[in-house]
Amino acid sequence: MNDIESDSEIILINISGSDRPGVTAALMGILADYPVRVLDISQAMVHENLALAILIKLSGAADSAAVLKDLLYEAHQLELRVRFQPVPANEYQQWVRGERQSAYVLTLLGRRVTAAQIARIARVTTQHALNIEDIVRLSARSPLHDEREESRACLELSLRGEPSDADAMKAAFLSISREMDIDISFQEDNFYRRNRRLVVFDMDSTLIHEEVIDELAHEAGVGDQVAAVTEAAMRGDIDFRDSLAQRVACLEGLDEAVLARVAERLTLTEGAERLMKTLQTLGYRTAVISGGFDFFGHHLQRRLDLDTVYANRLEIVDGRLTGQVAGPIVDGERKAQLLERLAGEMGIDLAQVIAVGDGANDLPMLRSAGLGIAFHAKPLVQKSARQAISTIGLDGVLYLMGMNDAENPH
Repeated sequence: MNDIESDSEIILINISGSDRPGVTAALMGILADYPVRVLDISQAMVHENLALAILIKLSGAADSAAVLKDLLYEAHQLELRVRFQPVPANEYQQWVRGERQSAYVLTLLGRRVTAAQIARIARVTTQHALNIEDIVRLSARSPLHDEREESRACLELSLRGEPSDADAMKAAFLSISREMDIDISFQEDNFYRRNRRLVVFDMDSTLIHEEVIDELAHEAGVGDQVAAVTEAAMRGDIDFRDSLAQRVACLEGLDEAVLARVAERLTLTEGAERLMKTLQTLGYRTAVISGGFDFFGHHLQRRLDLDTVYANRLEIVDGRLTGQVAGPIVDGERKAQLLERLAGEMGIDLAQVIAVGDGANDLPMLRSAGLGIAFHAKPLVQKSARQAISTIGLDGVLYLMGMNDAENPH
């Protein structure tokens, strides 16, 4: 792309108008009659309106006037508008060198996308020396009057450059997210982003709405006592191991038959089933690594066809809970270790792992994974995690993976 001859002519052709079948074929057919090299091309359609840009190089032997005249005539026949812009060779060479800059992807997702949101985000990217090269919609086209609570909207922005202050930029995005009820994800656009292999989930308040231990405590008549400890643990105010011991101790004597009853009433979070079906269709391995309990993890494994479950085991003697946990405790550090073990067993890089969780004890595994996502998490966890989803369902993870609703059979 760098071999632009001194006697060549570079022209940017911008074409717009109502789309119809055969437009691109007709216009490229005109160019095919001449010694023209296509340096770049981009085409998009919004509400049946075409925007086509073609960057061409005409060799010194080509008659540029004849090429442009034929293109202009063909565009007129197709009722399209066309504009020609000469591009100096030195500007083209500078543009090519810009392709060597780092590439990033910014994903904007929420129930709705507005011009005000995009404007705020665009200003921040400009302030931090990033240029927007492309914007695509990943969510399905929205009906005019879409008031569904589960509606979702997502735009993906391709950026180039080097952030002048990455921490300040993240803080600005976090502020916008809170003020405008949207999620903003900023990722490096690299090989690993397009080649994830393993997706690991926390269970309670992530795959399911409930905190299982709170449900068990309700059955045991100690709901308020246990819920207070759970809330403190989720905020990170209490060490997870201590909080788990305190809460499980409250369940001493509970009939084990209660476990099955609680399992049957657990509810999946919005988008969880769609996400799992999509991941499994595409061959991803899925796992639960939870500080909750394996009885319920295995219940979900059967329901969602999960590959692997790691969780704590409630000790049961003579049909009743003893108030103790049997075996090693799955806490935050253990979660990260198990994630790394799974990646090692698969022979993949940690950059190919996605981890999703909501609590402070999920942070170690979120940091270990190439893509760590805090899902409807407490403010401390959102601030500490690299990515967060707080406005839509769990299937929002698919957007952070770059997947398009139009291509998703689920």
